[in-house]
Formats: sequence, C-alpha cells, structure tokens
Amino acid sequence: MPELTESVSRLINEFARLPGIGKKSAERLTYHVLRVHRNEALALADAIRDVKENVRYCRNCYNLAESDECAICRDVRREREILCVVEQPRDLIALEQTGVYHGLYHVLLGRIAPLDGIGPDQLTIDALVRRVRDGTFRELVMATNPTVEGDGTALHISNLLSEVPSPIRITRLARGITSGSVLEFANKEILSDALTGRREF
Repeated sequence: MPELTESVSRLINEFARLPGIGKKSAERLTYHVLRVHRNEALALADAIRDVKENVRYCRNCYNLAESDECAICRDVRREREILCVVEQPRDLIALEQTGVYHGLYHVLLGRIAPLDGIGPDQLTIDALVRRVRDGTFRELVMATNPTVEGDGTALHISNLLSEVPSPIRITRLARGITSGSVLEFANKEILSDALTGRREF
C-alpha cells in the first residue's frame, strides 16, 4: 500500500486533533480539501487565519469581538442595568436568538470544575465582580448551565457579590431547562421561557 505524502498526512493529523473528529472523518475532510477548487480550499485557510488574527475578547464582557468592544456592548439600545452571566460566547448567542433578553452580558469563559483543574482564577470572575462594584446594575441574571459545575460557579459568584456594598438582585434562569443540559443545545422556546420566568438565586 503506497504511503501518503507528507502534506496529506499532516493535514489528516491536524483535522484529527479537532473535537469530535476521528481518524476516518479527518481523512474524509482531507480528501474533500484535495478535491475542491484551489480558491475554495484557500478561502478556508484564510478564514482560519482571520479568526486567529482578528478575533479577541471584548474588554467589557469577554464576548467575541473584532475591536475593543463587542457589538452588544456598543449597542446603545441595550438595557444597561441588567447583566446576564454565561459560561461561553456560544451560550450568549443561544440566549440572543430568543429575542427576549435585551440587557448586557458577562462571559466567564468556562465554569469552575475542580476535577478538570479549572478554578475561579482561570475565569473572568474577578472582572465580573469589578463590573458589578463599579457599575449601576440592578439585576444579575445567572445563566450558567444547569449542571453541577454551572450551579457551583453561580453559587460561588453569588457569595462573592454578597460582599458588594450596594446589594444587587440575583436571579437564576427558570428550570424549564432540564438539569444537566447545555444552553447551546436548548431550543429558543425553552430558553425564552427560562429567561422570562427567571427567579431569585
């Protein structure tokens, strides 16, 4: 059996490192890249390069942005007294798609997970506490995922915020979202109900 060229082997190995992509899928993707027109393949390479060179975290909320602030933080129509805390940018996108929430966000970039070696210092929790302390928020919506880690992260944050001089109302998404599920995969009707029926944390 003839050996693969060095370039083909390298591309297969790189694809195989992606989450959810096994060896066979990596081979299929590689042969797809080889089959398509050169411009189409290079457009993919350019898109990957652009993401790595242009995308950063918003200086306020840590959402994905291509300038210092994301589009949501720049939007003057947003309600500036409500702050919704999510784990990842993809959770923010899922909530935005409901069309129900019109406040600001704070992205933690993860959740406290001691078994995975992730502690509070590796998240944007300190920045969140500073935003609340320095801001004029009247409500904080805890929209971490309804998992053991997500609930533990929300509890940790609520304990930290109990020490903030000006008390802030802390609410939690209603449990229309099944415990143990992930926001990213919930449909927009469930997320809409969860936002509308949020309760005190």
